[in-house]
Amino acid sequence: MASENQTADDERLTEAAARQRYAQWSGQAERYDASRPAAPPALPPLLTQLAHTPRPALVVDLGSGTGLSTLPWADIASEVIGIEPNDDMRQAAERRLARERLAATNVRFVAATAQATGLPDACADIVTASQAFHWMEPTATLAEIARILRPGGVFAAYDHDWPPLVTWEVEALFHDFMDRMFAAARAHDFDPATPGWEKSGHLERLRASGVFRWVKEVTLHNSEPCDADRYIGMSLTNFAGQLIARGILTPEEIGLAAYERETRAAFTTPMFWHVSYRVRLGVR
Repeated sequence: MASENQTADDERLTEAAARQRYAQWSGQAERYDASRPAAPPALPPLLTQLAHTPRPALVVDLGSGTGLSTLPWADIASEVIGIEPNDDMRQAAERRLARERLAATNVRFVAATAQATGLPDACADIVTASQAFHWMEPTATLAEIARILRPGGVFAAYDHDWPPLVTWEVEALFHDFMDRMFAAARAHDFDPATPGWEKSGHLERLRASGVFRWVKEVTLHNSEPCDADRYIGMSLTNFAGQLIARGILTPEEIGLAAYERETRAAFTTPMFWHVSYRVRLGVR
């Protein structure tokens, strides 16, 4: 009986942590959608080649957010499903779909979690998780991925390095700003680090799960136009913007006005940011 009670307690704790992870993105969708880097263009050709299918029947994007990582598959796969538990992020994805892909009737977004997608067994050729796998409880998530992937199907968990590279001066400003944010949070006896799993452990988790016949990590790169507004917006899509929105910190406490002013001064002309993506691959 004691062990059963402990199991029930552990499940409730896991559910509470999951709800906390999902809720932190509420109110952040517009800034996230406008500021975050896009998925690497080389990723779909790589995954379709590994899956031996130039036109996948189904691609599932876990933690699809505002659709940045989902919509690139619209012209490649017969069907694309984004799984997103946060209502604000999912609704932003649906608005993006209506705005950019009016004819993309093969794309839809579902209110579900990575641990319980509600999809049939062995239905997907490709499953992805962009900037999201570290928020997902890995054991249950990998079991669900194994269930919905067909034999020979491919899973890719990919994240980009922070921050995207513009110039060393801009990056120094970013790190100073983040240091001020963490110091201010600690002064309020608040730990801004939401429970999650280190990205550096993704590859080993895939390998240890035993559900993939082949596992490998590769690096992809991309560059995109970036001005000061986009860079500042990206800087606020992590904890800083969330803590300000929740009233835990004020813009003054973290020196937001000075950061914006100094970043704008560093962007003397429109520039590009250069993004490196670490892609952890598993073939079912």
